[in-house]
Amino acid sequence: MTFDSVWAVGAGNMAGAMLHRWLATGMDPARLTVIRKSGAAFADGVATFSAVPPGAAAADMVMLGVKPQMLDLVAGPLAAAMRPGTVLVSILAGVEIAALRARFPTARIVRAMPNLPVAIGRGVVALYAAEPEPDAVLRAAMDRLMAPLGLVEWLDDEAAMDVAAAVAGSGPAFLYRFVDALAAAGVAAGFGQDQAARLALATVAGAAEQARGGEASPAAMAERVASPGGSTRKGLDVLDADGALVSLMTRMIAAAVARNREMAAAARG
Repeated sequence: MTFDSVWAVGAGNMAGAMLHRWLATGMDPARLTVIRKSGAAFADGVATFSAVPPGAAAADMVMLGVKPQMLDLVAGPLAAAMRPGTVLVSILAGVEIAALRARFPTARIVRAMPNLPVAIGRGVVALYAAEPEPDAVLRAAMDRLMAPLGLVEWLDDEAAMDVAAAVAGSGPAFLYRFVDALAAAGVAAGFGQDQAARLALATVAGAAEQARGGEASPAAMAERVASPGGSTRKGLDVLDADGALVSLMTRMIAAAVARNREMAAAARG
């Protein structure tokens, strides 16, 4: 299975990041059509429309990247233009297969949950397709399509997509907050603001890269940094006291998961 023609319905931050990465890693712009409300040009060689072009040949794959609340505005014209068996890849958070099936009854549907680092090929893309959809041919085609974006993970349970959206999809925002907080703590301890920001960002980037390539778990790597009785140990004691950090992160992820499930309920109608 190959996707010789791709329609992207919506090209905001997330969908746009995916599309630009695909183009940067060799996708022929002539294969891609972008449909977005503004109709503004997307990239050189990419056809762009403000609505589904009348009479256009149906694409092999359609990526749905509009805001979830806009789903019903685009579903009708888009479903009418799709042929039976067109692969619909939805990156809409919280919108379940059943809700998509009701609107696109002839499509083969795959849910994808990417995060913004896909823009540099270091992202995460969680995938789910209800049986019997994810046969070996479709899975291989999706793996090839998503590989330039970063880590590709298939999920066995659709409910896990809400967790993937919270951990991986929202995770970069949570990490950016941590970087800011680390820098702010450095300022409180005596650093200048710009210097604290540089050190915090470089520290997080380097530590993440080392953890990614290391054989030890992050927990074990933290222990290697923390000498008994040293300053790192004193700092870890604050994070570890009464499970403070784990409790905070657990509540943070739970809140994001709950919101994803609220959006799923709204999409069911």
